Amino acid sequence: MSILVYTESENGKLKKAALEVVSYAKAVADQMGTSVTAVAVNADNAETLGNYGASKVLLVKDDSLKAFNAKKYAGIIENAAKNEAAKVVVVSSSANSKYLAPLLAVGLDAGYVANVVEAPSNVSPFTVKHSAFTNKAFANTEITTDVKIVGLSNNSFGLVESGGSAAVEDFSPSIPDSGVTVESVDKATDKVSIADAEIVVSGGRGLKGPENWGMIEELAEVLGAATACSKPVSDLGWRPHGEHVGQTGKPVASNLYIAIGISGAIQHLAGINASKVKVVINTDPEAPFFKAADYGVVGDAFEVVPKLIEKLKAFKAANA
Repeated sequence: MSILVYTESENGKLKKAALEVVSYAKAVADQMGTSVTAVAVNADNAETLGNYGASKVLLVKDDSLKAFNAKKYAGIIENAAKNEAAKVVVVSSSANSKYLAPLLAVGLDAGYVANVVEAPSNVSPFTVKHSAFTNKAFANTEITTDVKIVGLSNNSFGLVESGGSAAVEDFSPSIPDSGVTVESVDKATDKVSIADAEIVVSGGRGLKGPENWGMIEELAEVLGAATACSKPVSDLGWRPHGEHVGQTGKPVASNLYIAIGISGAIQHLAGINASKVKVVINTDPEAPFFKAADYGVVGDAFEVVPKLIEKLKAFKAANA
């Protein structure tokens, strides 16, 4: 019996979330006295998972799986879980994994808890801590089914190198048919993705127009961050909808979230509450975001942000 982990990749490269779920699975395996087996699809560097705790990697190579398909991927993971007699399956809490996990739970007759933030406090009964009420509270939940599925919240556990190695095995399970066909996928290739970013710089209507977005992008470039925006900004067409973060957009669980010119509507805060440190820059001292922020600057973004960029560049130059 081993812990099974689904490791996400894109264009052949394992995502940071993949390394984090393997690190987490290793901690669970140590508690249970077992080992970690990872499932990777079309990953070119699958052997690196050994350094984070996987002892075996089941590598699926299939051109028909280049585009994510929840039904097909869930079928592959289900097949692997049954072959390995896995009692615990770990996935990330990405949009893709949240899509496939319920399908996988049905196939394995398993209990599923998403947004888990810590290693189990107990493995008998199996008890996990996870965020609830749009990250405003935590709950400790027992999973009582024979097979258990854990969805790990991004950036909650961190990357833990164990210095081990993994045996990579070709895995060719039967792939279920799906009624969905992906014709094309359009993505920005020259930017840090919001899902993988440790730092996110986000702008709102306080920037007054798309012509002022240069300073957001410059600050993000200095910090190695992803750029994002509030819903009104994307609705106005100032920024692409793919940058909209919040309850109705992309969820953010970054280590640092910088909100510039965003008042902090409840839907926006619900989507970014999982971020560890939140910084807000706004001219309105009564903006709701200040109540949720760890640090706040009351001031004009057009004055504050250029000075912040200048100081950061000077710091980087001094420490180069």
